Amino acid sequence: MGAELIRTAVDERGIAEVVVDCPPVNALPVAGWRRLAESVERLGRDTAVRVVVLRAEGRGFNAGVDIKELRADGGSTALVGANRGCFAAFAALYDCAVPVVSAVHGFCLGGGIGLVGNSDIVLAAEDAYFGLPEVDRGALGAATHLSRLVPPHRARALMYTCATATAAELHAFGSVLEVVPGGRLRERALEIAGEIAAKDPAVIRAAKEAFNGIDLWDVKRSYRYEQGFTFELQLSGVAHRVRDAFGRRPDEEG
Repeated sequence: MGAELIRTAVDERGIAEVVVDCPPVNALPVAGWRRLAESVERLGRDTAVRVVVLRAEGRGFNAGVDIKELRADGGSTALVGANRGCFAAFAALYDCAVPVVSAVHGFCLGGGIGLVGNSDIVLAAEDAYFGLPEVDRGALGAATHLSRLVPPHRARALMYTCATATAAELHAFGSVLEVVPGGRLRERALEIAGEIAAKDPAVIRAAKEAFNGIDLWDVKRSYRYEQGFTFELQLSGVAHRVRDAFGRRPDEEG
């Protein structure tokens, strides 16, 4: 199942592309998150790879986890799998031995924030927007990564209200390197990746390790702490109630 959701390729310069393609909105099932993690981990171990570009096909970059998969599960197996899969995918990008350039178009929501927040460089199309709608899904998570993209109080407002931020806003904060026309997104991502690939690979790998070593907080431990609250909401029944109501019209509730 995961094989067709994630595609990878490496060119002669050592630029690896990881492409997410999971119609209709790139909301990944458990198998997709695991496949993404495995793909990035494998590329990072490949000494011929000098930089990774993460992008997506379709209407948007990423819409998080597959809510339908969670709803279809009568227990907590899918939730545990999704949490572990997201943790592995986010960690794979962060721990990847070479820089990861994320190229974002359309929506970047939920798990998409985790991917982008753990990337080294973020490019965005003019139509890109970013947010964490977790509260409306009866879950929490990726505030760790959102806080790497926007200032702390803005992150809290986005989380509590489920509002979104534009690519232009993130560019003003400095977390998005450039905002480009959608038709130029992949081209520009590959241009920046080419600049990195042209550098001495040993130095670039050392630079990535050094940056991770001086981070002010442990993003993996921080995210794992957040996931604990998602499990609490699941066990208490709150998550089921909120997820079941999500998407209903007001006259359907009750």
